[in-house]
Amino acid sequence: MIIKILGAGCEKCARLEKHAGEVVSELGLDAAVEEIRDARKITEYHVLATPGLVINGELVCSGRDLTKREVTQFIINALDKEERAKNRQIE
Repeated sequence: MIIKILGAGCEKCARLEKHAGEVVSELGLDAAVEEIRDARKITEYHVLATPGLVINGELVCSGRDLTKREVTQFIINALDKEERAKNRQIE
């Protein structure tokens, strides 16, 4: 799993990165959390407001100061999506 935090390094972006790192650690996931500050790269995700949360290449939220609980839910949803994709490949 690859998690990207999109933003210019503001307080909200730093908080989102902290939450994401904590959730990854608490769930024991093999995941990388990257911070993307380059404006050109951020616009590739069509983000109009930061911070942005990208999981496995999909923008799941932008422009909100997410709680740790919300970040956890986005990550769990992404895990479920990965699992469903694996199951379809097996069938």
